[in-house]
Amino acid sequence: MFLGLEWYWQLVILAVLLISLPLKVKFIKWWENRNTEQKRNRRGKWGDDE
Repeated sequence: MFLGLEWYWQLVILAVLLISLPLKVKFIKWWENRNTEQKRNRRGKWGDDE
């Protein structure tokens, strides 16, 4: 057995990994877009002037 776990725990861990990886990629893309948008909105401004 892998890491001394029963087979069903291995399936649970595999399922969690398969679900979490695409969500992590989606979150990273969203975060980068958010930061880019915030930087774009701040460009050309002086302090709190809008």
